[in-house]
Amino acid sequence: MTLHEQLARETAADRNFLLSAPVIQRCLAGEVTRELYVSFLTQAWHHVRHTVPLLMAVGSRLPARHAWLLDPVLHYLEEEAGHDEWVLNDIEAAGGDRAAAAASRPGVATEAMIAYAYDTVMRGNPIGFFGMVHVLEGTSVSLALTAADRIQSTLALPTRAFTYLRSHGELDKEHVNDLAQILDRLDRNEDREAVIRCARGIYWLYGHVFRSLETGAAAALMAESHRRIA
Repeated sequence: MTLHEQLARETAADRNFLLSAPVIQRCLAGEVTRELYVSFLTQAWHHVRHTVPLLMAVGSRLPARHAWLLDPVLHYLEEEAGHDEWVLNDIEAAGGDRAAAAASRPGVATEAMIAYAYDTVMRGNPIGFFGMVHVLEGTSVSLALTAADRIQSTLALPTRAFTYLRSHGELDKEHVNDLAQILDRLDRNEDREAVIRCARGIYWLYGHVFRSLETGAAAALMAESHRRIA
């Protein structure tokens, strides 16, 4: 069994936890607000802006036996550069406050997910980072394009408000194929276990990021109401 197959099998329950988040189901059913979409984009910005630094950390910590991974990591890094700006552009196009999003603190679940990724790379096995890639890009491929279409049709937002979702939905199809080739070259148990462990952790944490979105959107609406009253 390849690692890609093993990863899909051993993280199936964790993947279901993520995809069963009520907010995802409601979004796909067309039950979404502009505030909720902006809340999602804001949390996305907080974790997307760490992709390049994380990849740099992975590259710097790869053992000599994984020198073959330097080129794929560099290629991935180049393709991910600037995607945090895409997210801020989408927030602005969706009617959100770009500056406020950039000045905000991440939600606790988002911050925990970012911290878990850094801890995996810096304190654990840097190869485990590919478990995070498996989660984020696999989820993007399975949901991003469908979600973008449903949100746009529901909210009548301009196409320029969906750069992140649509571009990632297409680009990540290529990345998922590249990832499968990388995973299938990992033959040491410690590397395979690190990838699976990281994937399971990220599925769980990303699931909580989605579950926290409605609370964040509601708080934003309440704060806006209080400002108007004042």
